Amino acid sequence: MKFSEMQYQRPEPEALKARLGELTRRLRAAGSYDEAKAVFLEKEAADRTVRTMGALAYIRQSIDTRDAFYDAEKSFWDAFGPELEEADQKWTEAMLSSPFRPDFAAEYGDLMFLNAEIARKTFAPEIIPDLQRENELVSEYDKLIASAQIPFEGGVYTLSQLRPFQDDPDDARRLAAWQANGSWFRENRAALDRIYDELVRVRDAMGRKLSYDGFTQLGYYRMQRNCYAKEDVEKFRAAVQKYLVPVADAVMREQAQRIGRPYPLSFADDALAFRSGNPRPVGTPDDILEQGRRFYDDLSPETGAFFRTMLDEELLDVLSTEGKMGGGYCESIPGYWRPFIFANFNGTQGDVEVVTHEAGHAFAYWMNRDRVPMSYSDPTMEACEVHSMSMEFFGWRNAEGFFGPDARKFMYSHLAGALTFIPYGTMVDHFQHIVYEHPELSPAERHAEWKRLLGIYQPWLRLDGEIPFYADGEGWQRQMHIYQVPFYYIDYCLAQTVSLQFWAMLQQDPENAWNHYMAYTRQGGSRTFTELLRHADLKTPFEEDCLREVAGAAVKWLADFDLTGIA
Repeated sequence: MKFSEMQYQRPEPEALKARLGELTRRLRAAGSYDEAKAVFLEKEAADRTVRTMGALAYIRQSIDTRDAFYDAEKSFWDAFGPELEEADQKWTEAMLSSPFRPDFAAEYGDLMFLNAEIARKTFAPEIIPDLQRENELVSEYDKLIASAQIPFEGGVYTLSQLRPFQDDPDDARRLAAWQANGSWFRENRAALDRIYDELVRVRDAMGRKLSYDGFTQLGYYRMQRNCYAKEDVEKFRAAVQKYLVPVADAVMREQAQRIGRPYPLSFADDALAFRSGNPRPVGTPDDILEQGRRFYDDLSPETGAFFRTMLDEELLDVLSTEGKMGGGYCESIPGYWRPFIFANFNGTQGDVEVVTHEAGHAFAYWMNRDRVPMSYSDPTMEACEVHSMSMEFFGWRNAEGFFGPDARKFMYSHLAGALTFIPYGTMVDHFQHIVYEHPELSPAERHAEWKRLLGIYQPWLRLDGEIPFYADGEGWQRQMHIYQVPFYYIDYCLAQTVSLQFWAMLQQDPENAWNHYMAYTRQGGSRTFTELLRHADLKTPFEEDCLREVAGAAVKWLADFDLTGIA
C-alpha cells in the first residue's frame, strides 16, 4: 500500500479513553497469566492503531504546514496526547503491580518494566495543561520556521532552499547568503525568544509539580535514560573538551589554509570545506534515490528489500517545498508496519546523508517492526542514532555513485565533519543544562551563554559583527531540537562516537563491520543502550579511551588521505 492510500481517522477521545480503562480493569482482574497476556496483546493492538493515526497526522501536517485539515488534526493530537497519557499511566500502574509481572518479564524481558517505571516518573494529571501548552508552543515554532520566505538574488527561498547558497565557493555570495539567513532569524527574534522563554518556564513548572528541582531530571526521564545519568554525560563532555576540541580545531585550521581564508573563520567560511566548493551529489533527487537503491541492493539482501519497499510504496518525501516543515526525520507507522522518511533535499551533501542517515533509522525499524511489545521495535534515541550515523559511513562504498568526481571530497569532509560535529552537539547539550538549571535567565542572558560556549567548543569561529545573528550568540535558535525535544542532542554525539568505531572497522574489514552492525541492529529496543553495545562487541562512549581512540584513528586517516588534485 502506498503512503497516500493509508487511511487516517481521528479517534473519538472519550470512546478511546473508555476502551483503555476497560482494558486496565480486565488486566487487574485477570486470574491467570494467559488471561493477562491476552489483555496485554489487545492493548498492544489498540496502541498500534492510535500511534498510526497520530503518525499520519504528524507526517502529513509537516509535509505542508498550510494544510488546514491536517493542521487541525495536529492541533487535536497536541491537546489530546496529554489526556491520553493519563489513561496510559493507569495501564502502566496496573502492569507494574500485576501479580503476573514475573511471567511477563520471563517472556518479554524486564526492560519493559524498567522503562515503565521511568515513564511513571514523567506524568501526573496536574501537568496535562502544561503538556498541552508545550505542544502548542513547539507547533508554533515549527510553523514559524516553515513559513520563512527569504529574498535572495532576485528569488525567494525557504531556509532549506537557501542552504546551497550558504556553502557557495564564491566568498561574497556565500557571506551574503549567511547574512540573509541571519537577517530572517533576527527579524523574527521577538517571536523566537518569546516561544522559547515560555517553553523553558512551562517545562520548569512541570518539573516542580512532579517534585523535581526544575526540569532537568524530568527531561532525562522523558528521554528514557535507563542506563546512564547526568554525571555520565558530564564525564563525556569533559572528554570532548579534552580530546575532541583540540582535534577539531586542528581540522578547521587546515580548512582555513585550504580555502585561503583567515583563521579564526567566519561562520560563512566555516561552511566551505574546499576552495573549489563542497561535494555535491550528482543528478536529480530521483537520481539520488536510485543510487540509494543500488547502494542498499549491494549492501545486503535485507537492506535491498527494505529500500525497494520504501521506493515502491512512496514512503519518502524529500523535496524542499513551500510550507514544508524544516529538517528531516524518520517516523514509524506501526499499523502498516512501515517507516516513513521526511526530508528537504537542497542539492547539498546532506541529501545523500538523508538517504543513509534517515534510512538507517528506517531500516532498524524495518528489521524489528514485528516485535512485542511494540516499544521494543526501537531502542532509546542515542541507540537509534547509532543506526543512522553508522549507516552514513557504510554509504562510502557507493561514494562514487552518489558524488561522482566529488567522491573523495565527500569522504574527507564527512569524516572531518564527524570530528567537528561532536563538540558542536555537546555544546548544544551543555547549553540546555545551563538553561534548565537557570530558568530565570532572560533571552539576552541565554544568548550570552551560547556565545560563551562557542569559545569553549568551537574556538575556530570568529565572533565579530559580520553576521550578527550568529556572532551575537543567537545561532542556537535555528537548532530545532532545542525547542522540540530538550536533552535530545547529546544522543547524536554519543552515537557519532560509536559510529566512528564502525568507520574504523570498515577501514580494516567491511564484512566484519557489517556483521557487527547487524548484530547491533537486530536487537531492536530489547536492551538498554550500553547493553546493546556490549552484545555487539562495541565500546560505550562513556569509556574515556573510546573517544580518544576513535579520534586518533580518524586524525591519522585525514592526515594520510591523498587530496592531490582537489582544490
